[in-house]
Amino acid sequence: MSKNDLNFEVIGCAMRVHSALGPGLLESTYEACLCHELKQVGLNVLRQKPIPLVYKEIQLEIGYRIDLLVEDQLILEIKAVERIDDIHLAQLLTYLKLSNCTQGLVLNFNVASMKNGIKRVVNNHQSL
Repeated sequence: MSKNDLNFEVIGCAMRVHSALGPGLLESTYEACLCHELKQVGLNVLRQKPIPLVYKEIQLEIGYRIDLLVEDQLILEIKAVERIDDIHLAQLLTYLKLSNCTQGLVLNFNVASMKNGIKRVVNNHQSL
């Protein structure tokens, strides 16, 4: 599946979850429901995948976790906030660098229309 096709499929699943649940719930609720929806369409999904930080050749397990990793290539950062801020985009970019993935989506479910809650982040640089 191409990256564009994968993005399209994931966004469709997110819109179905949002349509069913609406805004106002916890991030963990949207994460669990989206994980289920993605698996229903046949995608490989890992939930709360730990990612280590390597500092001066030392691998540190210090609690960084990817909300959802789809097909070992697309990171989904799930939010239920008033608006997506730069810090949310920076968080996802850091996860992309730490995991050597090249693309991710911040999905904010606390919006009236899901199309207003989607931000794509691309990492074109070396990992940390």
